[in-house]
Amino acid sequence: MVTRFAARQVLRWTRLNATTSVFSPLQFGRCLLQRLCTGCRLFCSSSSHNALRSTQHNHELGPQPREPVPELSLRSLVDMGFTDSQAEQIHEATSKLRGGSAAQHALSTLTALFVLGLNPSSVLKLLEKCPELYTVKESQLQQRMGNMRKLGLVEGSLQRVVSHYPQILTVPVKTVKSVVVLLREKCQFTVQQVTDILRDCPAVVLENVGQLEYKFQYVYFRMGVKQAEIVKSRLFRFTLDEVRCRHCFLERRGLYQTPDKKGQTVILNPKLDGILSVDQDAFLAHVANAPAEEYEVFRRLLAREWQEEERHYGSIEADSGGDDDDDDEEEDEETGGKGGYSKRRKK
Repeated sequence: MVTRFAARQVLRWTRLNATTSVFSPLQFGRCLLQRLCTGCRLFCSSSSHNALRSTQHNHELGPQPREPVPELSLRSLVDMGFTDSQAEQIHEATSKLRGGSAAQHALSTLTALFVLGLNPSSVLKLLEKCPELYTVKESQLQQRMGNMRKLGLVEGSLQRVVSHYPQILTVPVKTVKSVVVLLREKCQFTVQQVTDILRDCPAVVLENVGQLEYKFQYVYFRMGVKQAEIVKSRLFRFTLDEVRCRHCFLERRGLYQTPDKKGQTVILNPKLDGILSVDQDAFLAHVANAPAEEYEVFRRLLAREWQEEERHYGSIEADSGGDDDDDDEEEDEETGGKGGYSKRRKK
């Protein structure tokens, strides 16, 4: 290797000198020998060798940091399977990214999505939904997908989850773990139920954990619904306001009753899945048996009622400094919590 490097160096020097002077054969041989010996002495010195090697390496490999950009050229994107128009869209999106490593991150993202089994059209739609994926580092992508697999989302499920909700790959592993801990420890879901929740309601990983717990408590205590039915109904796809509004409407019409301590009711409550999984027209026609006008009026009045209660509880907490937990629990029992469930009732 030293000989080849020295030979290349000598040839480079020879070409340089050939343009400025003419050597006789003897002079050329003497010069060649002197340069070669000088080159060998340089290589015998470790410090000189490192410096020369570093200089030569930087000189020859200087353009390499620009390699990721050609890899994301229109031709390379077409070679990946994208059509010309699709390649232009992706190339335009990546060209707007800032930072020297942005193109490399985009390449890693495309590679990871293809490894999941997504076709070019699906990849483009996914990136249009979540352009933030272009800037996610390769190590972060691998960690997040690996964490999803550990939580039970095997390749088929993981592919469907990412296609439906690509934002899940932008969520840090720590955030996902905090949601999983809440579902397992405070909500008492099984491992398989947590996997089902992540598969059917992936947006749950971005929900505030306090609001998430509050929603579970409302359905579990106020509506008397157990974990298995909660998972089946895909509860976490819906906002708390949607759940409370439909529940309270049925309750005040006498069509829903909170179970007693033994889980019994005088009437037969509709299933949570039947309440939430249908659109408003089907809910009113088949579950509530009420006209749309009545429901709209009820929603407006209920929203005003909730606002007044929030102001009321906010003023009480500000005056008492949070020392009236017992009084609030008694008030919840007296009112039945029709305007909303207080988290203090959780025991």
